[in-house]
Amino acid sequence: MTRRLLGVIVAVGVIGAAAVGWLLADRLTADTGGGSGEALIESEFALVDQTGKAVTDENFAGRWQLVFFGFTYCPDVCPTTLATVSAVLDELGDDADQIAPLFVTVDPERDTPAVMAEYLANFDPRIVGLTGGPEEIKAAAKAFRVYYAKVDEDDLPGGYTMDHSAFLYLMDPDGDYAAHFSHQDDIAKIAGGIRDFLHGTRAS
Repeated sequence: MTRRLLGVIVAVGVIGAAAVGWLLADRLTADTGGGSGEALIESEFALVDQTGKAVTDENFAGRWQLVFFGFTYCPDVCPTTLATVSAVLDELGDDADQIAPLFVTVDPERDTPAVMAEYLANFDPRIVGLTGGPEEIKAAAKAFRVYYAKVDEDDLPGGYTMDHSAFLYLMDPDGDYAAHFSHQDDIAKIAGGIRDFLHGTRAS
């Protein structure tokens, strides 16, 4: 595990400013046809968790989902974000019972259920790891409007790394988009934002 978390010294590439702008515009301001400008993100997937059990978005119906896409060989953004999610769950206290924290890999070639289980042992045990075949991951990423791409890097394990967007998505109990957070947001901001939704105190 140390090899994955600390042994990779080349940082994951970041998407360019133009791509970020497109992604945010597509997610957050896209017109749904009725002029509402609602986000087109939805929780829709058919994957396998870290125990090898087949799961879909329906397994989490009725709970808020906190979803992050990444991969286990990620050198910094992914472990840092998962550590933040772990701390957010602690900060939420009993409110965390309403949250299903999900970590979806964008690297199904390497991230088998066993690898996901080993990796997630470093973080809060409530975090569910999700993997699957390349087409299943592609479909899940499309539903969440997540960018990812394989990038050849001869010096890295397997000869490649993964570029990916790094947002935390808060999905409501119906699986619809509620909010997103940056991986750079601090624990208090994320926990406070989630709590506002849970208790209906978010300003309109």
